[in-house]
Amino acid sequence: MGEMKDKVKGIGNEIAGNVKQASNDPATRAEGQAQERKGEAQNLKGEIKGKLGDKV
Repeated sequence: MGEMKDKVKGIGNEIAGNVKQASNDPATRAEGQAQERKGEAQNLKGEIKGKLGDKV
């Protein structure tokens, strides 16, 4: 169950980060890059949970 929750949050952060990266403001672009990386990490966490049976 935690696996899907992490993956959904990760996808949401990746999408939001990509949208922010399309901005003309350098600070917003940097924030978007950080948010996208956070989403990628959440996705990875979800995949690991799935393989270990939510014991993480």
